[in-house]
Amino acid sequence: MHSACRWFRSSVGTAVLMAGLTTLLSGQQPSDIQNLVTSGNLEGMRWPNFSDYRTWLQKFYEPGGYAPAWVQGTQPVPQAASMIQIFRDAGKKGLDPEDYDAARWEARTRALQGSASGPEVARFDVALTVCTMRYVSDLRIGRINPAHFHVGLSVEQKKYDLAQFLRDRILTASNVPAVLDGVEPPFAAYRRTEEALAHYLELARIDDGEKLPDVTKPIGPGQPYAGVPRLTRFLRLVGDLPADPALTGDAQTYGGPLVDAVKRFQRRHGLDEDGRLGPGTIKQLNVPLQDRVRQLQLTLERWRWLPAEFSAPLCKI
Repeated sequence: MHSACRWFRSSVGTAVLMAGLTTLLSGQQPSDIQNLVTSGNLEGMRWPNFSDYRTWLQKFYEPGGYAPAWVQGTQPVPQAASMIQIFRDAGKKGLDPEDYDAARWEARTRALQGSASGPEVARFDVALTVCTMRYVSDLRIGRINPAHFHVGLSVEQKKYDLAQFLRDRILTASNVPAVLDGVEPPFAAYRRTEEALAHYLELARIDDGEKLPDVTKPIGPGQPYAGVPRLTRFLRLVGDLPADPALTGDAQTYGGPLVDAVKRFQRRHGLDEDGRLGPGTIKQLNVPLQDRVRQLQLTLERWRWLPAEFSAPLCKI
C-alpha cells in the first residue's frame, strides 16, 4: 500500500513537472485552464479531485493550446448548454445529477457574464469537461467497476478515449442527446428498464407511503381486511387494478377485482399467484416505491457492465 502511494505521488509529481517544463521551454505563461488541469483539483465541484481524469483533460486541451472549448465570449456554446441539461436529467438514466454538479451550472453560467477571459471562464470550461467525461464514462461502463464484485465481467474493452470522444463526437454534434444514446447498452431490456425507472420515479413522487397492516395468516377472498382502502389505492397506482373497477362488498372486505389485481402483482414479483394476502405478498406490497426506484437504478448499472458486441445478454446478473 505504501509503495503504491509513493508511486502515485511520484507519477503525479512527474506529470506536474513535465507540464511546467513544457511551458517554460515554450516561453509562454501557463493559461488558467492549464493551471487547473495540472492541479487535478477544482474547488466548488461536488467532487473537486479529478486527478484520475487529468491525462484525458491534458489530451483534450493540448491540441487547442488550452483554449476554452465550451465557451464563446461570455456564453456557453450550444453543446455546453445541451450537456448541462443532460446533467440535470441524469436521474432518468439511474445516475445522480449532483455527480455532474447539476445544481451548480446556473450560478456558473451567470459568473461568465462580463468574463470573456480569465479564471471564471477557465473554471466553467474545466468543470464542464470533467463532468462530461464522468457522465460519458458512467453511462458507458457504469459508476462502479464490476471487477470489485468478482462477477467475471470486464469493462476494459468498452472504455472510450474520452478526449477524442468529446472533441470529435460531442463538440461537433448538432444533437448531443442522440450522440449519447449511442453510448448506452444496445439491449431492448435496458431501454425497458429506463422506461420503468421513469414510471416509478413518478409513482414514488405521488405515493403517500402508507403501509398495509401485517397478517399472521393469509387473507382470502371474501374475508375482512382493514387494509383494503390502501390496497385499492396502491394497486391502482402501480397499474395492477383498473382505474374504475366495479368493486364488490364493503371497504373492509377483500374480494372482487382486488383479487385479480393481487394476482397480477404476485405474478410480476415472482410470488405464488394465488390471490391471497399472505405475509410474503404483504411484505412485497409494503416495499417503498423509492426502494423499487433504487432496484431499477442498480439494474441499469449492471446492464452497463455487459459487453456490447452481442445482441442479447449471455448471462443473467
